[in-house]
Formats: sequence, structure tokens, C-alpha cells
Amino acid sequence: MLAFICDTRHNVHGVTETLPMKLVPHRTVGRLSLYCRILRDLGAESGSHIYSHALAVKAGVTAAQVRRDLIVTGYTGTPVHGYEIQKLRRHIEDFLFPATEERAALAGVGNMGRAILAFFAGRRPTLKISASFEKDPEKYDRIIGGCPCFSIAKAESVIRDKGITVGIIAVPMEEAQYVASVFVSAGIRGILNFARTPLQVPPEIYVEYIDLAMAMDKVAYFARRAHRSEGKLPEEESQP
Repeated sequence: MLAFICDTRHNVHGVTETLPMKLVPHRTVGRLSLYCRILRDLGAESGSHIYSHALAVKAGVTAAQVRRDLIVTGYTGTPVHGYEIQKLRRHIEDFLFPATEERAALAGVGNMGRAILAFFAGRRPTLKISASFEKDPEKYDRIIGGCPCFSIAKAESVIRDKGITVGIIAVPMEEAQYVASVFVSAGIRGILNFARTPLQVPPEIYVEYIDLAMAMDKVAYFARRAHRSEGKLPEEESQP
């Protein structure tokens, strides 16, 4: 999936130039987010500059990939000094994050939903979960995890009134499509889906799937393979 981005760069005189609209792959956006987190965690003890190969090692990619990804931010380093850490971080943040507040809505405030609210609380000043929705009357019309909770029946009006553009789905899989349809009808244009089911949405809606069960299955599978390769797997499990 591709994101349409209007890129900006700074020329040698420091003047900002707007580049033509271009397509940025979603993997590039994901890696930029990773680089930003790495730069944020480096701290002052790491010095003022970092080379592409050092950033690549921390990100688990190649130095060439780092340099290609960073081109879209409009900031380039130098062969002698590499990238100025704070300046590079600001360029990535300016590229990824909105200058004004962007609002999200969460559907489902069970265990997963509450964990999501706790995780995102105060994490990004310009991205805020402004509303949550539930079908359980014991949960809505309350403040849960610092976020007002509404009936799912009010979702469209609340989303439009608050100008919400991002949706998070943390409901059972059989309810996910209904929620996605409500979100799209209300004007949401990006969805983070924790429900273990594909969503039918218009092609212009970006959907990111987070399947924890699949991730655990993969980790467990490769852990077994590694164990077997060491010759330590119990005999009954080593049979084909």
C-alpha cells in the first residue's frame, strides 16, 4: 500500500522547496517511525551525530536502505559527519507527524482496548484517542482510561463532531466489519485493526492489521525449529 505525500526539502541555502506529490511505500513510513524512536532513545551520551551504517545496525536494515528512506524527509547527512541526530529527528517528526492535533477513536474497551488506551496516553502530543465506543451499556457514558466512552450507536455523530480521522478496532472479530463500516461512513480514513479478520473497506482507506495470535504462532513455531536443530526437542515432538 502506498501513501500520497507532498515532499519538502531544504536546498543548500536553507530555503524550503516543495517537491511534486509522490508515492511513499508504507514500509518506508514504518521504518521512518523506527528510526525516529531509535534517535529519541539514543540520548546525549551517543554524541551529536550518527552515521547511516550505525543507524542501520540499530534498525536491522542496510545503510543503503537508511539513506534511501531518509531522502523523503528532505534531510541528508555528510560523508564526514553523518547525520546530526536532533536535526534528523526533527525532520522525520515533521514528515511523519501532523503539526496540529490528529484525533483517533477506539472501538472496544475490554482488556485489549484498555491496554491500548494506557499505551497511547501521552505518547504522542499530536495524536490523541479522543473517543471510545462500546455496545455494553455498563461501559459507555463513562470515562475509561482517561477517554470518554460512548455508545457505538453514537459513533458517526461523535466522530464527525470531533473531527476524528483515525480508527482503532479492538472488538471481537464478528463485530469488526460493522465497526469498520461505521468508521468509514463517519469519515475515518485510516484503521488500526486488532480483530483477527480482514476488513472490506474502500481502496483509499489504509488498514494496518495487528494479529497477536499469528505473531505468537510464528514465534512458537520458530522456537520449536531452533530447539529441534539443537537436538533438544523431546522425542515425541521430533516425529514428522
